[in-house]
Amino acid sequence: MKSRDGRPAVLTDVAVLAGVSTMTVSRVLNAPERVRAETRARVLAAVKELDYRPNQAARQLVTGRSGVLGVVSIDTTLYGPASTLYCIEQAARHAGYNVSIASLSSLNRRSMEEGLQRLRAQAVDGVIIVAPHESAADGLRHLPPEMPVVAVDAGDDIPVPVAKVHQRAGAVRATRHLLSLGHETVWHVAGPADWLDANDRIEGWREVLESAGRPVPEVLRGDWSSRSGYRLGRSLAEDPEVTAVFAANDQMALGVLRALREAGRRVPEDVSVAGFDDIPEAAYFWPPLTTVRQDFGEVGRYAFHMLLDRMAGAEPGARRLVEPELVVRESTGAAPKPAS
Repeated sequence: MKSRDGRPAVLTDVAVLAGVSTMTVSRVLNAPERVRAETRARVLAAVKELDYRPNQAARQLVTGRSGVLGVVSIDTTLYGPASTLYCIEQAARHAGYNVSIASLSSLNRRSMEEGLQRLRAQAVDGVIIVAPHESAADGLRHLPPEMPVVAVDAGDDIPVPVAKVHQRAGAVRATRHLLSLGHETVWHVAGPADWLDANDRIEGWREVLESAGRPVPEVLRGDWSSRSGYRLGRSLAEDPEVTAVFAANDQMALGVLRALREAGRRVPEDVSVAGFDDIPEAAYFWPPLTTVRQDFGEVGRYAFHMLLDRMAGAEPGARRLVEPELVVRESTGAAPKPAS
């Protein structure tokens, strides 16, 4: 949208529409942490309505900042990391920042250093690193001290602030739900061993079973794909003792559902199945999938505002955990009654 006289919107137009001074608009765009949340929201709404585009060159002259944020992430189409990356980018762009992304084939110290060098060459103001792998920890411990950095989905023992979904809590909710339906125990189809999220979900699942004094079956490792869920699901389908399965993501749950159906095991009458992520298709599986929903948008907003704090010289909290939500659908039900 342009200004009322048809020209591209300028700072003054945003100020008039938001009912604030031009200086306040400038603060929202360049140092939003210094503006009250209510005022910031009003200004950002005006920016969006007018489709205002800040002059980056002018901003850099005034503030000494480029108005560009960097994001380092693994090169993947997996739902979780891809959704996190998208939401970080949306949060930054909504506040008037451009985003430069360094996609890496792997996250280790060397690749991370190369990615950061590429971003520093673009004079980014700060960097968010999406680091879901165990291998990323070493790189996060050796970051340039002068570069404001925040991590997403990283481990607990690193020297930078972290925003992430509380993966263990999500696994706890899914496992407790299955036990509450009368199942004696819950089998777990886990993600790859080098993924932090996969291991956090194992911890939550095991914690519930051990606390309840239930048998803890052997962990079955998949690779996040429906193919691996199907392969592991075929072995689960052959075991009549299996009545409840918690898969570490929805794609593997989909594979488990097919394997059970092919083996003649009904869901949920014979076996209950729960997943993790709540991908858009989960509600349209057959039967619709009970799963754990992650709020990637909230993670992106937390990470963005934590980075703004670091850029302003403040020290944000060491960790911000976003609580997941259990979404109950028709793939889980009461445990089958034992044969008389």
